[in-house]
Amino acid sequence: MEKVHILDHPLLQHKLSILRDERTGSKEFREVVSEIATLMCYEATRDLPLEEVEIKTPITTAKFKTLAGKKLAIVPVLRAGLGMVDGILELLPAAKVGHIGLYRDPETLEPVEYYCKMPNDIAERDIIILDPMLATGGSASAAIQFIKNYDVKHIKLMNIIAAPEGIERVHKDHPDVEIYVAAVDEKLNEHGYIVPGLGDAGDRIFGTK
Repeated sequence: MEKVHILDHPLLQHKLSILRDERTGSKEFREVVSEIATLMCYEATRDLPLEEVEIKTPITTAKFKTLAGKKLAIVPVLRAGLGMVDGILELLPAAKVGHIGLYRDPETLEPVEYYCKMPNDIAERDIIILDPMLATGGSASAAIQFIKNYDVKHIKLMNIIAAPEGIERVHKDHPDVEIYVAAVDEKLNEHGYIVPGLGDAGDRIFGTK
């Protein structure tokens, strides 16, 4: 599990418990998903390169560190991944945003891409894929492969909750991709839902059934 970063900060765990509560309404759910994404982004960008620049403070001139201008993009998996976008952009306002939409073919049960729109310079950017739930891992693995097809070299996957089965699938298909999660839950049930989980993230974000 060396490629899995479990972010167990107390604030994250507290906010995650709010998401899990079936009494939490859509408005609060959306807000907390965004807050969790911001907190997770802080950890997922810990390896961003820095460079020294000279800055004149009110007291003196000295050298200080700033981000080295690495190009980033975030790619939410439609539709639940949209709930994490604003929280990431709070910290990374210069990041570009791509979108990928997938559905599961009822015959083959394989993910099919129905929408994909990426920044023109996507191949030059480091990518963070956003999806609140990593369940079977099928959609995440497909999304990673679709983005790799653009010659992207560095991809991270950010999920709020993961099942062990999903982590295993992504590791098997894409051993180079690091996964950032706030919790690894017990298992999947017979319907493919994470247990104990939080239900359907998309429905809870957007108030649909």
